[in-house]
Amino acid sequence: MKYALLLYGDEKTWTSATEEQLEEASAAHGRFTEMLTARGAYLGGEELDCSSTAVTLRKGAVGTLRTDGPYAETVEHLGGFYLVEARDLDEAIEFATACPEEIVEIRPVVEYQG
Repeated sequence: MKYALLLYGDEKTWTSATEEQLEEASAAHGRFTEMLTARGAYLGGEELDCSSTAVTLRKGAVGTLRTDGPYAETVEHLGGFYLVEARDLDEAIEFATACPEEIVEIRPVVEYQG
């Protein structure tokens, strides 16, 4: 079964990080990706740009409203994701526990037939 591991965090941590801290985080994610790959679980993933670069569209009866920025006012924003193949939720939780990020949301991916 496919699961999305959604990574949340305070963007101020990233924007104020030193080059050394960013390299350390990148290396930790590299090791995590290598582990997932070795287990045959890695299907993909990406880091997302800061939420300030987001554009939100709200569609309604009177048309589409465009808002620059994220949908929600919150400190913790979606910063990236991994797409993994896991035999069940327990294995997905195992993978998320090994992820170097502090907040990881695990969501099953809906797979359509045909």
